[in-house]
Amino acid sequence: MARASNDKHSRSLAMSLPIHHMIATGPRPVAPFSHAVEADGWVFLTGQMPTDPQAPDAPLPEGIEAQTRRVMDNLRLVLAGIGLSLENVTFARIYLTHFERDYAATNEAYKSYFEEGKLPGRTTIGVTGLAVGALVEIDMVARRP
Repeated sequence: MARASNDKHSRSLAMSLPIHHMIATGPRPVAPFSHAVEADGWVFLTGQMPTDPQAPDAPLPEGIEAQTRRVMDNLRLVLAGIGLSLENVTFARIYLTHFERDYAATNEAYKSYFEEGKLPGRTTIGVTGLAVGALVEIDMVARRP
């Protein structure tokens, strides 16, 4: 009886170990991280930068709207690479280097990616700087159905 209990416990631990996802078509990481890490149906997407996956060394898009759209497109690439979409997103965090100036324009670009009335929970934070000189970074939490 104890053996069966130990086997069940071992299976339960193995099932809950995180799965680390790197998406071949996704953006080149700007630091050592996985594009997403999944545990027990929850998927944590690393914050994405407004870099072009096809030309990672190209200059960043001009302005907050273009950068927000590139970040959201990069997040969609990561989600698609693991069989999910923005519909599966439960929460997002947005980091802005010029909060007062860019908040409204970021909101307009961001909300256009979601169905009306189906926005994830969200926090937006003003920061002093971001990697690669970006104006915006967004990370997300998603849930598998």
